[in-house]
Amino acid sequence: MAAEPTAHPLVAKHRQLLDQALEAIGTRAYWSPHPEHPKAYGENGSLGPAEGKAAFDAVAGTRLDLGQPGTDDWVGGERSPYGPELGVEYPHPDPDVLLPAMRAGLPAWRAAGPELRAAVCLEVLARINARTHEFAHAVMHTSGQAFMMAFQAGGPHAQDRGLEAVAYAYAEQVRTPASAGWTKPQGKRDPLELTKRFTPVGRGVALVVGCNTFPTWNGYPGLFASLATGNAVLVKPHPRAVLPLALTVQVARAVLGDAGFDPDLVALAAERPGEGLAKTLALRPEVRIIDYTGSTEFGDWLEDNARQAQVYTEKAGVNTVVVDSTDDYKGMLANLAFSLSLYSGQMCTTPQNLLIPRDGITTDAGPRTYDEFVADLAAAVSGLLGDDARANGLLGALVNPGVKARLDAAPDLGEVALASRAVSNPEYPEAVVRTPAVVKLDGTKADDGAAYLGECFGPVSFAVSMDSTADSVELLRRTIREKGAMTVGAYTTSEEVARAVEEVCLDEPAQLSLNLTGGVYLNQTAAFSDFHGSGGNPAANATLCDGAFVAGRFRVVEVRGTV
Repeated sequence: MAAEPTAHPLVAKHRQLLDQALEAIGTRAYWSPHPEHPKAYGENGSLGPAEGKAAFDAVAGTRLDLGQPGTDDWVGGERSPYGPELGVEYPHPDPDVLLPAMRAGLPAWRAAGPELRAAVCLEVLARINARTHEFAHAVMHTSGQAFMMAFQAGGPHAQDRGLEAVAYAYAEQVRTPASAGWTKPQGKRDPLELTKRFTPVGRGVALVVGCNTFPTWNGYPGLFASLATGNAVLVKPHPRAVLPLALTVQVARAVLGDAGFDPDLVALAAERPGEGLAKTLALRPEVRIIDYTGSTEFGDWLEDNARQAQVYTEKAGVNTVVVDSTDDYKGMLANLAFSLSLYSGQMCTTPQNLLIPRDGITTDAGPRTYDEFVADLAAAVSGLLGDDARANGLLGALVNPGVKARLDAAPDLGEVALASRAVSNPEYPEAVVRTPAVVKLDGTKADDGAAYLGECFGPVSFAVSMDSTADSVELLRRTIREKGAMTVGAYTTSEEVARAVEEVCLDEPAQLSLNLTGGVYLNQTAAFSDFHGSGGNPAANATLCDGAFVAGRFRVVEVRGTV
């Protein structure tokens, strides 16, 4: 009898973690294997705060040679939103050389099977997790996030999203058994018998087009979903946020090589200024999967033109909050103030439009007119951000000049209820730090040119006066249908209003948060439990993360016969 094959050591190392992740996506309860407090790191091989900062400093001003084929130039030019030049150079690819090299490793990667592929992915995440402090500085100095947010969102929360994608990928691949015996009775004749084998086969090369604001959090789901389902992955970072994803590629290539696979299964594609490399790569016949986060214009172009690929997009949307009534007025104001302020509103989930009845709302603190509510909200934001040290810790820095231009133009759109103010950052005096602006607008005539019917990405929100809550609900429906939304919020003590808002979000699929007044905020989602985006409205054609997000990345090929 032949000996049983020896399991790969990475399977033994990570199988329990994979099982826990599979349980988590089934129960939707809170779970995370990645500590989110900086003090949890510094032992058992992980970098502590000083070591992580030193590792980040050490890579600055260097050439990050990943050892990948087809490098025809070296490119860079990242400048931190906090001021310093990063000075890192990255390999620029010749696609005619790199893409065939990436495909060369696919047969062995396919033969590895879902379990070993998942284990390799989990090892990549484990090594990234050990360098979380280093990655936090890389995210901070490319996105403009404040350090604590960069540490959490760019570190453990992003790693959670990657692990979540691996769990979904594994579950979908093993839904079909690896083999089956098939016997069909033939009456008095001998039965028909076949042996059938079923192999999950990746589509080919997957292209991840990274974003500036959340390079790891938005990049990891597609990267790990594609890798776990048997594809090679080419990572094309945003030119202002290359380093976090370049370090990710560096780790992935090392793990693949250590595990006996071709490191070229994961590669980096950094671009020259103004090159538009994503558009070139997206149309390559080898590219069969594309994950993209960014503007609606380019997302629509990918969906319309990259016909050879399965395209997953997260684009722009207009996030709306229906304000009707509350039994915790203080908690509602605090929750909204934090949501508007976090990372200077530079999140795809930040609420933009607050729809408020013109006659006001009922609260546990007494009735509040439209004007009173807007004034109270402005005071809550001002109070939250009154201390510059606290403000810097929440706001971070504006990620690019376009955000500042929109903020500066906000007063021309309507009556300013809360003016933005500049906040000085003593550690980084070149950083552009600005508090949110709130602008009053009339929602009676929602013509196509209304400012609140388009996304104003950044720290600008609109307090829109409505004739009634019923009108707010209808404007919500129109906004989701025409412009999309990554998230929707509502505050109401009325079951009827809550049901009406929920019906809109079911009809025009959008994720809804009702009456958040505590430490969970509208613009935060938890991996393994919350769905990010719905895939059912114009803001995104996929959700992070569900079965549909991974199932299209592979096909099951059947081989049947008598041997």
